[in-house]
Amino acid sequence: MSDANETNFKVVAKNRRARFDYEIGETVEAGLMLTGSEVKSARAIRVSINEAFVGYTHNSDDLYLFNADISQYEQASYNNHEPRRPRVLLLHKRQKVEFLNAIQKKGMTIVPLTMYFNHKGILKISIALAKGKNVVDKREAIKKRDWNLQKSRIMKNFNK
Repeated sequence: MSDANETNFKVVAKNRRARFDYEIGETVEAGLMLTGSEVKSARAIRVSINEAFVGYTHNSDDLYLFNADISQYEQASYNNHEPRRPRVLLLHKRQKVEFLNAIQKKGMTIVPLTMYFNHKGILKISIALAKGKNVVDKREAIKKRDWNLQKSRIMKNFNK
């Protein structure tokens, strides 16, 4: 899912730090296996994926979303969920195999980018294969961002 398409969806959480810390490669939309109270909490936009990461366990071939904080839903009482529990990602088998191979052989990371409700009202998460940036790349990104900001300010004043 590209940033241009995000306007059609209700964005619940965004991992803004991921694009700064990683070089983003292939992006895929995945479903999440959630409980009812988690969905209600997400509709109330009480979600954070800033510290979340995607991984797998050795006894299962599923991919999991770890450390995503979906706050407890107050009205759920005793049926509430644990806020930072691992959640299963729903992907096609071919996508799972491709991502697991990239993690194990190429040393890449799977990073969650955005969590949103699609046009059908289903909670989805956009995940991407990523490679960590080094300090030089981060400095270059800061320089580029600052130059674009200065350029837009100059053009704004020039057009008046």
